Amino acid sequence: MRILFAILMLTLDLVPSGKAWMKQLQQRDSVLIADQLEYGFTLEGVTAETRLALPDYSRASNDTLTLVRGWKLDTLRTDRKTGTMDIRGTVVLAPFEAGTYRLPPVWVQRTVGQKVDTLEFEAPELEVKTMPVDTSTFIPHDIKGQIGYPLTFREMLPWVLGGLALCALVLLCIRLYRNRSRKEDAGPKDPPYVVALRKLDRYRGDRYWAPDQQKAFYSGVTDALKEYMEARFGVDAPEMTTAELFDALKSEKDITPATHADLKDLFERADFVKFAKHLASDSENATVLPVAVKFVTDTYQSQLEEEQPAKEEGKDVL
Repeated sequence: MRILFAILMLTLDLVPSGKAWMKQLQQRDSVLIADQLEYGFTLEGVTAETRLALPDYSRASNDTLTLVRGWKLDTLRTDRKTGTMDIRGTVVLAPFEAGTYRLPPVWVQRTVGQKVDTLEFEAPELEVKTMPVDTSTFIPHDIKGQIGYPLTFREMLPWVLGGLALCALVLLCIRLYRNRSRKEDAGPKDPPYVVALRKLDRYRGDRYWAPDQQKAFYSGVTDALKEYMEARFGVDAPEMTTAELFDALKSEKDITPATHADLKDLFERADFVKFAKHLASDSENATVLPVAVKFVTDTYQSQLEEEQPAKEEGKDVL
């Protein structure tokens, strides 16, 4: 057991002033290792001109009894008539070894005007205990992991409501998209020949005749014609080879032999450009759009001629 003490070297008058007091900062029925305690004195009737000098405990602090906080002076009460005060001075100590400690007495140097004396506050004993362990029945256990508590309905409710709100938002977006698609589908559509001529018009001019543009040029023109053939003649043109396509169009009376031959030559040349890296000449490129447009307009005119009598019959009936 070590004893903490401090010696204040004073050659002045020694005045016994009662006992120093000690208070636990942790409310327990006993003092345990590492508990913090306030240790200090109370001085009554201190005048305004009084000066106090307190002992330095920092040098006496060690691993057994440690000074956690130095001196702190508080005014407890002030007498308005006389102007005197009640003063409390405290330090905070923490023991780190079990046993009995004899704390150092509190020596306070008091100076009032020209008079200097030393006040002595008697130190109490400090009994520090450890947590008792029954070594005969003690069984060491592994460190337990963090305790997991079950989720409550209140904790889950915001997540459930958020999920339902998200699902409702997704369903609303899907419904709006479908309604918009239906409106677009229900609206008037351009006839196939208008769509085909509009797509062919994009390839006017000679900017697509360059070697690095010819593949896009022939692909765009033939794709537009295949979509028109599918809508006009009911053939699966996009999925057919050139030979299969023109074999199927052979029986169409609206396509003249000359148009059939020119169109077939156009598609065969397009196959060479797209798949055999053939470079068509400017004269060949110049015939592409006229042949394609002529095919669409000729077959469109024949369709109008077929539909005109049916319209006139409907008017007569009305």
